[in-house]
Amino acid sequence: MNEAGGNRNDLVAWLLTMMEAERPIAAVVLAAGKGTRMKSQRHKVLHAIGGKPMIEHLLDEVDRIGAERTVVVVGEAREQVEEHLGSRVSYAFQDRQLGTGHAVMQAKGALEGFEGDVLIMYGDVPFVRADTMMSMLKRLHAEDAPAAVVLGFKPWDPLQYGRVIAEDGRILKMVEYKDATEEERQCPLCNSGLMAVRSDILFNLLGEVKNDNAQGEFYLPDIVNVAISADVPTAVVVTRDPDEVAGINSRAELADAERRFQQARRAQAMAGGATLTAPETVFFSHDTVLGQDVLVEPNVVFGPGVKVADNVRIRAFSHLEGATLAEGVEIGPYARLRPGAVLEAGSKVGNFVEIKNATLGEGAKANHLSYLGDATVGAKANIGAGTITCNYDGYFKHQTVIGPGAFIGSNSALIAPVKIGADAIVAAGSAVSRDVSDGELRMVRAEQLVKPGWADRFHDAMKKKKKEAPKK
Repeated sequence: MNEAGGNRNDLVAWLLTMMEAERPIAAVVLAAGKGTRMKSQRHKVLHAIGGKPMIEHLLDEVDRIGAERTVVVVGEAREQVEEHLGSRVSYAFQDRQLGTGHAVMQAKGALEGFEGDVLIMYGDVPFVRADTMMSMLKRLHAEDAPAAVVLGFKPWDPLQYGRVIAEDGRILKMVEYKDATEEERQCPLCNSGLMAVRSDILFNLLGEVKNDNAQGEFYLPDIVNVAISADVPTAVVVTRDPDEVAGINSRAELADAERRFQQARRAQAMAGGATLTAPETVFFSHDTVLGQDVLVEPNVVFGPGVKVADNVRIRAFSHLEGATLAEGVEIGPYARLRPGAVLEAGSKVGNFVEIKNATLGEGAKANHLSYLGDATVGAKANIGAGTITCNYDGYFKHQTVIGPGAFIGSNSALIAPVKIGADAIVAAGSAVSRDVSDGELRMVRAEQLVKPGWADRFHDAMKKKKKEAPKK
């Protein structure tokens, strides 16, 4: 019995040979289920894992094997899937839920004229790897020329999965759990539902499938039984990782998929040279990039679009999304970097600082309690505690430009659009609405009013008033 993904180098070499021989590949992705167990208005396959819809995880792997055509079979809430994926794929519509075999049959029109190999997969089984797909295709072209190759798996608990009855990798029978005998249910090899089939016989086999079973549906696995009855060989390859073919049908299963995804990404980050002091508390996006010698403290969340260079320190309870951090940057604790945040080499963002669509120049610092939005901060500038850029006037966003070496005093408000010159100083507590020239001091405060003895007289009067007030 063959194992999927056994030797990656061999599989890659084989794929290159296939491409040279111009054997095209098509993928049919089933996504027509109602997903009622998700209890959601959103289509099931659009729920995200690591910040990316589950179906996109699968389609990215399909792209890696160079599929010539990808057909997504849609049903209820089809408009959501079509709007999200757009022209990346073509579509087939299943108007009635008559089983997986019926669903694949709907792709016949989209595959008209296609001559090659067809992979059949599921939009809610997102973690199938490209090398596993290649192993199925490789087996399809072995000397015994099987009509179909099934991806099998051996879970810890086989539950109510359909069984694959096989001998030496050749399938003897496919059976759904509800239709299986007690002896067949003892078989540990389960059917993932994923298949590779030669296009020239796929729809002929589907045309022979009947719905005389416990569910009254047209089962896709029955194409194997049709082939066997015609004395045409079929085969099974077995994934080494049962989690690879785990389907997602509920919020609990979605959470479990997220857990497994995060475990894998944490391991990947540490293997790449990053230090996670409490790995189980760090959460990655599907596209997070970390350099070497990056230190990530506990309770850090990476949203989509974060790139971190070498020797960066990300302190506890920070949240990053759409941000780029150059070498030697330090942020946090409790920092928030929003999309468009760019921190150049050696810059520093401290606790409770939020940066959005702004660049912090080389060696610049914003250490405490500040908001920098739609701004450019020059090299080695210092942003004092409580400083904010007032970038939004209720209708439009405006830019703030702070020159290199500028010093912005605590609790200042920079009212955009405004420019602060190089080496300029803005005095603490200022509200700056006009440009500040290079090397200038700008102080924008009301004149201080001093009334000697006023506070003492006030306290005396209030104490007397309180003493004379009736008791309640």
